[in-house]
Amino acid sequence: MGIKSFENLDCWIKASELRRFVSDICKTFPKEEKYRIVDQMLRCSRSVTNNIAEGYGRYHYQENIQFCGQSRGSLHELKDHFIICLDENLIDQKTFLEIGLLISECLALLNGYINFLIRQKTN
Repeated sequence: MGIKSFENLDCWIKASELRRFVSDICKTFPKEEKYRIVDQMLRCSRSVTNNIAEGYGRYHYQENIQFCGQSRGSLHELKDHFIICLDENLIDQKTFLEIGLLISECLALLNGYINFLIRQKTN
C-alpha cells in the first residue's frame, strides 16, 4: 500500500508530538522570554516537521534526504536550546530528560527514514 502522505511517516508523527510538547513547555516560560528563547524553540520545533513535509513533497530521493538533514539539524539545535533552558532554570531536570528522550526518538526515526531513502536512491 505504501505511504500516501508525509503525515503517515513515523518520523513526522513523532516530530509533531515533539512540536506540541515544546509548545506546551514554552507556554510556561516567563513573558520576557517570548521573543528570546521561546521564539527560537518554536521555530526550531516547527522546522523539524516542515522540512520532513517539504522533502517528502519533492519526489526526488536526494532532495528529500537534504530536507531530512535540515530536520536533523533542527533537532540538535532544539536540544541545545533545552540545555540553555536547564542552565537558566527555565525547566527542571525531569522536563529536560523527557524532552531529551523525545528528541532521541525523533532522531532515531529520522535517521531510519534517511537510511531508507539512501537505499531507495541507490536501487
